[in-house]
Amino acid sequence: MKKNINTLKWIICIACALSTTISCSDRLDLSSPDKLTSTNFWRNAEDAEAGLAAAYSQLEAATDVWEFAEVKFPVEAYREDICEIGSDALNYQTWVELYNFTYTNGNSQFTSYWSKAYKGITYANQVIEKTAAIEMDATKKGQIIAEARFLRAYYHLKLILNWEKIIIRDQYITSESQINKALSTREEAWDFIIKDLEAAVGNLPLKQESVNIGRATKGAANAYLGYSYLTLAYENTAKKDDLLAKAELAFKAVSGYSLEKNFLSMFDGTNKNSKESIFELQFTDNTANGANYRTALHKWIATGELGGWDEILPSKMLLSEFRKEGKIATTGRYDSRMYQTVFCEDPFFNDVQQGGVYGYSYDEIFGKGSGRASFRKYLPETLTDLNKSRTSVNLPLMRYADVLLLLAETLNERNRPADAIPLVNQVRQRADMPALPLNLSATEVKQRIEHERIVEFALENTRFYDLRRWGKVKEALQAVGRNSFDPTKNNFYPVPLLEVKSNDKIN
Repeated sequence: MKKNINTLKWIICIACALSTTISCSDRLDLSSPDKLTSTNFWRNAEDAEAGLAAAYSQLEAATDVWEFAEVKFPVEAYREDICEIGSDALNYQTWVELYNFTYTNGNSQFTSYWSKAYKGITYANQVIEKTAAIEMDATKKGQIIAEARFLRAYYHLKLILNWEKIIIRDQYITSESQINKALSTREEAWDFIIKDLEAAVGNLPLKQESVNIGRATKGAANAYLGYSYLTLAYENTAKKDDLLAKAELAFKAVSGYSLEKNFLSMFDGTNKNSKESIFELQFTDNTANGANYRTALHKWIATGELGGWDEILPSKMLLSEFRKEGKIATTGRYDSRMYQTVFCEDPFFNDVQQGGVYGYSYDEIFGKGSGRASFRKYLPETLTDLNKSRTSVNLPLMRYADVLLLLAETLNERNRPADAIPLVNQVRQRADMPALPLNLSATEVKQRIEHERIVEFALENTRFYDLRRWGKVKEALQAVGRNSFDPTKNNFYPVPLLEVKSNDKIN
């Protein structure tokens, strides 16, 4: 994603997106001839690029240094069995409600999540409509519109994963009459998302230029297209075979990526946009022209012993899953992903020469025999950066490992376990784990994929969607003592009260 565009352009673009107002008949409206509006802003390719930057700006609710972690992670991660709520988080009622599944439709966290996604959709719609009329290089125009359609699909995808029914916003809103719109069916929403992704694939580049690093590519569109088909296959069982076939084709079309041997480097700021990264949320320490693209996510994630706020902790279930296969890694230890995902009580973290915790032993930081654990993902590499109030660690949103495991799941669901196993083994090999035998049954492969997705994507907020896809949310949460989850109420969030009150077509 391109976040290095001049700040002034961002401000102008966002102002333009919000500039259309509804005038009253008894009000004198005066227009300044030199004022930029949504009508006269869209003049050339540079304006289209600025508009596209605004559309990217809403990704993952990353619009504020503090709010980013406080919206995205409580909404997505607190529902998962691999994490527990931290001590400081108990001071925030709306977070506790998410964790305990006691929220109402007035919860401010998922209301903000909903609003930011629709703001991104608004910006994307404006780019799609306004860029079409600009006289510019046809190839460039096609790519900008394709990126905007990818983003529109992505925002709708995030919504349909969290709400049972959503509003399809396929037009840039210029009048009050367009605001009131009914919720779509899930089938309509998935169809819209898939069509946008399919359209985007045709005009997206295989690789972006260095100045546009992180922006959407064919690989990203195909990866999310495959994910959409796979998710829909579980929901629409009548068309499951056809949808799985389409998912397989989309995943296999993702090319030019490979697994990054240094797993931790993708999450500590030392290897941004790695060879494994398909789509990645960009942050930078560059503060030129007043830019501020850093976050406090590391403080939100780290425990108090590490100078963090103690908002989220790895669960005992997650630690058990990492240790499930025993010390069978080629390193002589547990699965290498454990050491790169969490800090926990283990000889490795008491050996300062080989492991340690920021130059100290585990016992020195957490206390001998404490059993305390902290997520390590997204914490910066050095103690100096850890102690900063803001950092610029990127967040991989779609990795090649995800494509491999999703493709393996797709093939296994098509009763082709022998084709799925080598894909799982690629991911295991990177983690220094022995290969799975090639004669496993489909049931056994499914169990293995479920395990791999836990240890591979911990804190990447995929777990809840995986569990719901497999119909196992209630079972998994009950296994860790969280008994208040009710699938009929909590599989999806309720439409925010703010939307209900402002949209006459939603009851």
